[in-house]
Amino acid sequence: MDAPPEADTRALELAVERLVAEAGPALVVAAPLGLGKPHRLLNALYRRVEGDPSLSLRILTALSLDPPEGDSELARRFLGPFVERFYGTDFERLDYVRARLANRLPDHIEVEEFYLSSGSLLGSRRAQRSHANVNYTHVARGVARQGIGALVQRVAREPGGQRLSLSSNPDLSFDLLDEIERIGAARPLLVAEVDPHLPWIGGTAAVEPGFYDLVLEPPSPAPRLFALPREPIGDADYAIGLYASALVRDGGTLQIGIGALSDALAQALVLRHTRNAEYLELLESLEPGFAASLLVREIGGTEPFARGLYGASEMVNDAFRVLRGAGVLKRRVVDDVELMERVVAGRASPEDEARLAEGHFLDGAFFLGSVDLYEWLRHPPSEDVGGVGMTRVSHINQLYGGHERLDRLQRLDARFFNTCMLVTALGAAAADTLEDGRVVSGVGGQYNFVAMAHALEDGRSALLFRSTYGEGRRRSSNVRWSYGNLTIPRHLRDLAISEYGVADLRDQSDEACVQAMVAIADEAFQEELLARARTAGKLATDWRLPHDLAPNRPEALAQRLAPMRATGLLPDYPHGCDFDATERRLVKALAWMRSAAARRLGSARLALEALGARSPAYAEELTRMGLEQPHGARERLLARSLRLALRRTDSREKGPGQASEARPSR
Repeated sequence: MDAPPEADTRALELAVERLVAEAGPALVVAAPLGLGKPHRLLNALYRRVEGDPSLSLRILTALSLDPPEGDSELARRFLGPFVERFYGTDFERLDYVRARLANRLPDHIEVEEFYLSSGSLLGSRRAQRSHANVNYTHVARGVARQGIGALVQRVAREPGGQRLSLSSNPDLSFDLLDEIERIGAARPLLVAEVDPHLPWIGGTAAVEPGFYDLVLEPPSPAPRLFALPREPIGDADYAIGLYASALVRDGGTLQIGIGALSDALAQALVLRHTRNAEYLELLESLEPGFAASLLVREIGGTEPFARGLYGASEMVNDAFRVLRGAGVLKRRVVDDVELMERVVAGRASPEDEARLAEGHFLDGAFFLGSVDLYEWLRHPPSEDVGGVGMTRVSHINQLYGGHERLDRLQRLDARFFNTCMLVTALGAAAADTLEDGRVVSGVGGQYNFVAMAHALEDGRSALLFRSTYGEGRRRSSNVRWSYGNLTIPRHLRDLAISEYGVADLRDQSDEACVQAMVAIADEAFQEELLARARTAGKLATDWRLPHDLAPNRPEALAQRLAPMRATGLLPDYPHGCDFDATERRLVKALAWMRSAAARRLGSARLALEALGARSPAYAEELTRMGLEQPHGARERLLARSLRLALRRTDSREKGPGQASEARPSR
């Protein structure tokens, strides 16, 4: 029976007092990244310490999730109603996140994160100073030496049973406790908060009753889990995903990150498997001859997946759900070295095959994604039950955790796809830090996977990136000659993929790397890169780009993809959308406005054009943004600008002979 709110509040207060009594007055508390963080408990502890300067608090964690708010008036008008509908009015925001964003974190409270929510804390002085720049697999080692008094975690309860599961986050907790025991440090207080929405994951993610010192139950009904709104996929994203999809070998292993690029890769792999003829047409229109190239023949393929793929990824996201549903993610593994040796050698008996059929098609260290992902994990189809394993990050992200032979047998033809901000012409990459030292996110597991790709005989690492950043006069190249803060050194260079092609950099000379990287850079920046390379003596003075290359320009790419965009093969939201039809039109209009404002004198030109334009009413969209009856000059300008943007994106969406989601003008 659910406890009434009064009892729940009292239990939370008692838990905080126990934490203070046993781990204080200088509390050091570890909490998992992402979904595994118990927001209610952390907020109660934060408020207790905030009001008592005789106490201090250090929270050691990563990826603190917080619903978006927007960085402009129009963005806030759009996000406000969406966030309330999507997350619910009872979502528990983390107090320390709000305080850091406002640079108002109390002096006696510190939050140290090894991975930040991407780009959200560039202006937070405290967050920048306390960031811990460590590989994912080294986090447990570092945290264990900081004398933590408590480990707090959100967990799932076994349906009809007493066991608990670390569910979304077995990634670091077990490694941390083992490291604490190894170095002889005091065992921390273990506190769990049960969340009825977290999927039950058994196996290595489950613990027996008594594992936790204190177990809290949530109020009823419990707030929703934090979910990631799905992003629209643009032309550049789809081009990158299509190139990457042809580098995956049937029967291999897949690791991918999150966001629009992973969604694009998943869609491309689905098309390769389910609509192969059209997939091949797409590749040919993107780059004639690429499907038959030596690179694709040597390390990838373009045929449908007969044996299928096995997923081994630190993060389980929606792409894996989609690939499983399409029949791509179907190669299974078991934790039995001898059996896996027989399977790899083609000597598996019928008994072996029967055991293999009960193995995992996907292993991960944490999961985060859409509401559909959580529903799939909570209520999998019968054929998927038991096929997903959640385990330690030390098992997923490295070969050297004590089971190297087994890992090598399971991770055949591994392809590790991760995104980065930029790649240098010599093959180094920046994924987490700006040149001035400000941290965008963190290294996470990226270095782990790049290094593993080199350690596996048939593994390859691919770094995915868009060729440019910004709009208009602020537009810059993401292929740089050099960069001040790098995540991946150039001696680990491998595959780099932009929307303009694939650069195979592994074991290549510096000159060959420069030539390959310039070939996938935006046309506007190619000559500057070539000049820098010649000045540095890295390129023959008479070398020129081949004349038969397709122009590396956004409009040329859009033209090549337009026919397939029109057929619906490459939709904006291929795996589901969290916005309604009105919001989808607004998303495009707001993106157009950002792009227009970024051009030279863009904001002024936009305002002038909006004031002089005669646009249709778009009453539904303006009502959604609270601008149907604008008050004052500022709101009238916002309303006119939004109408202009809607008209522009409406006409662009329709195009010659194309259908549009936007309705006729009123």
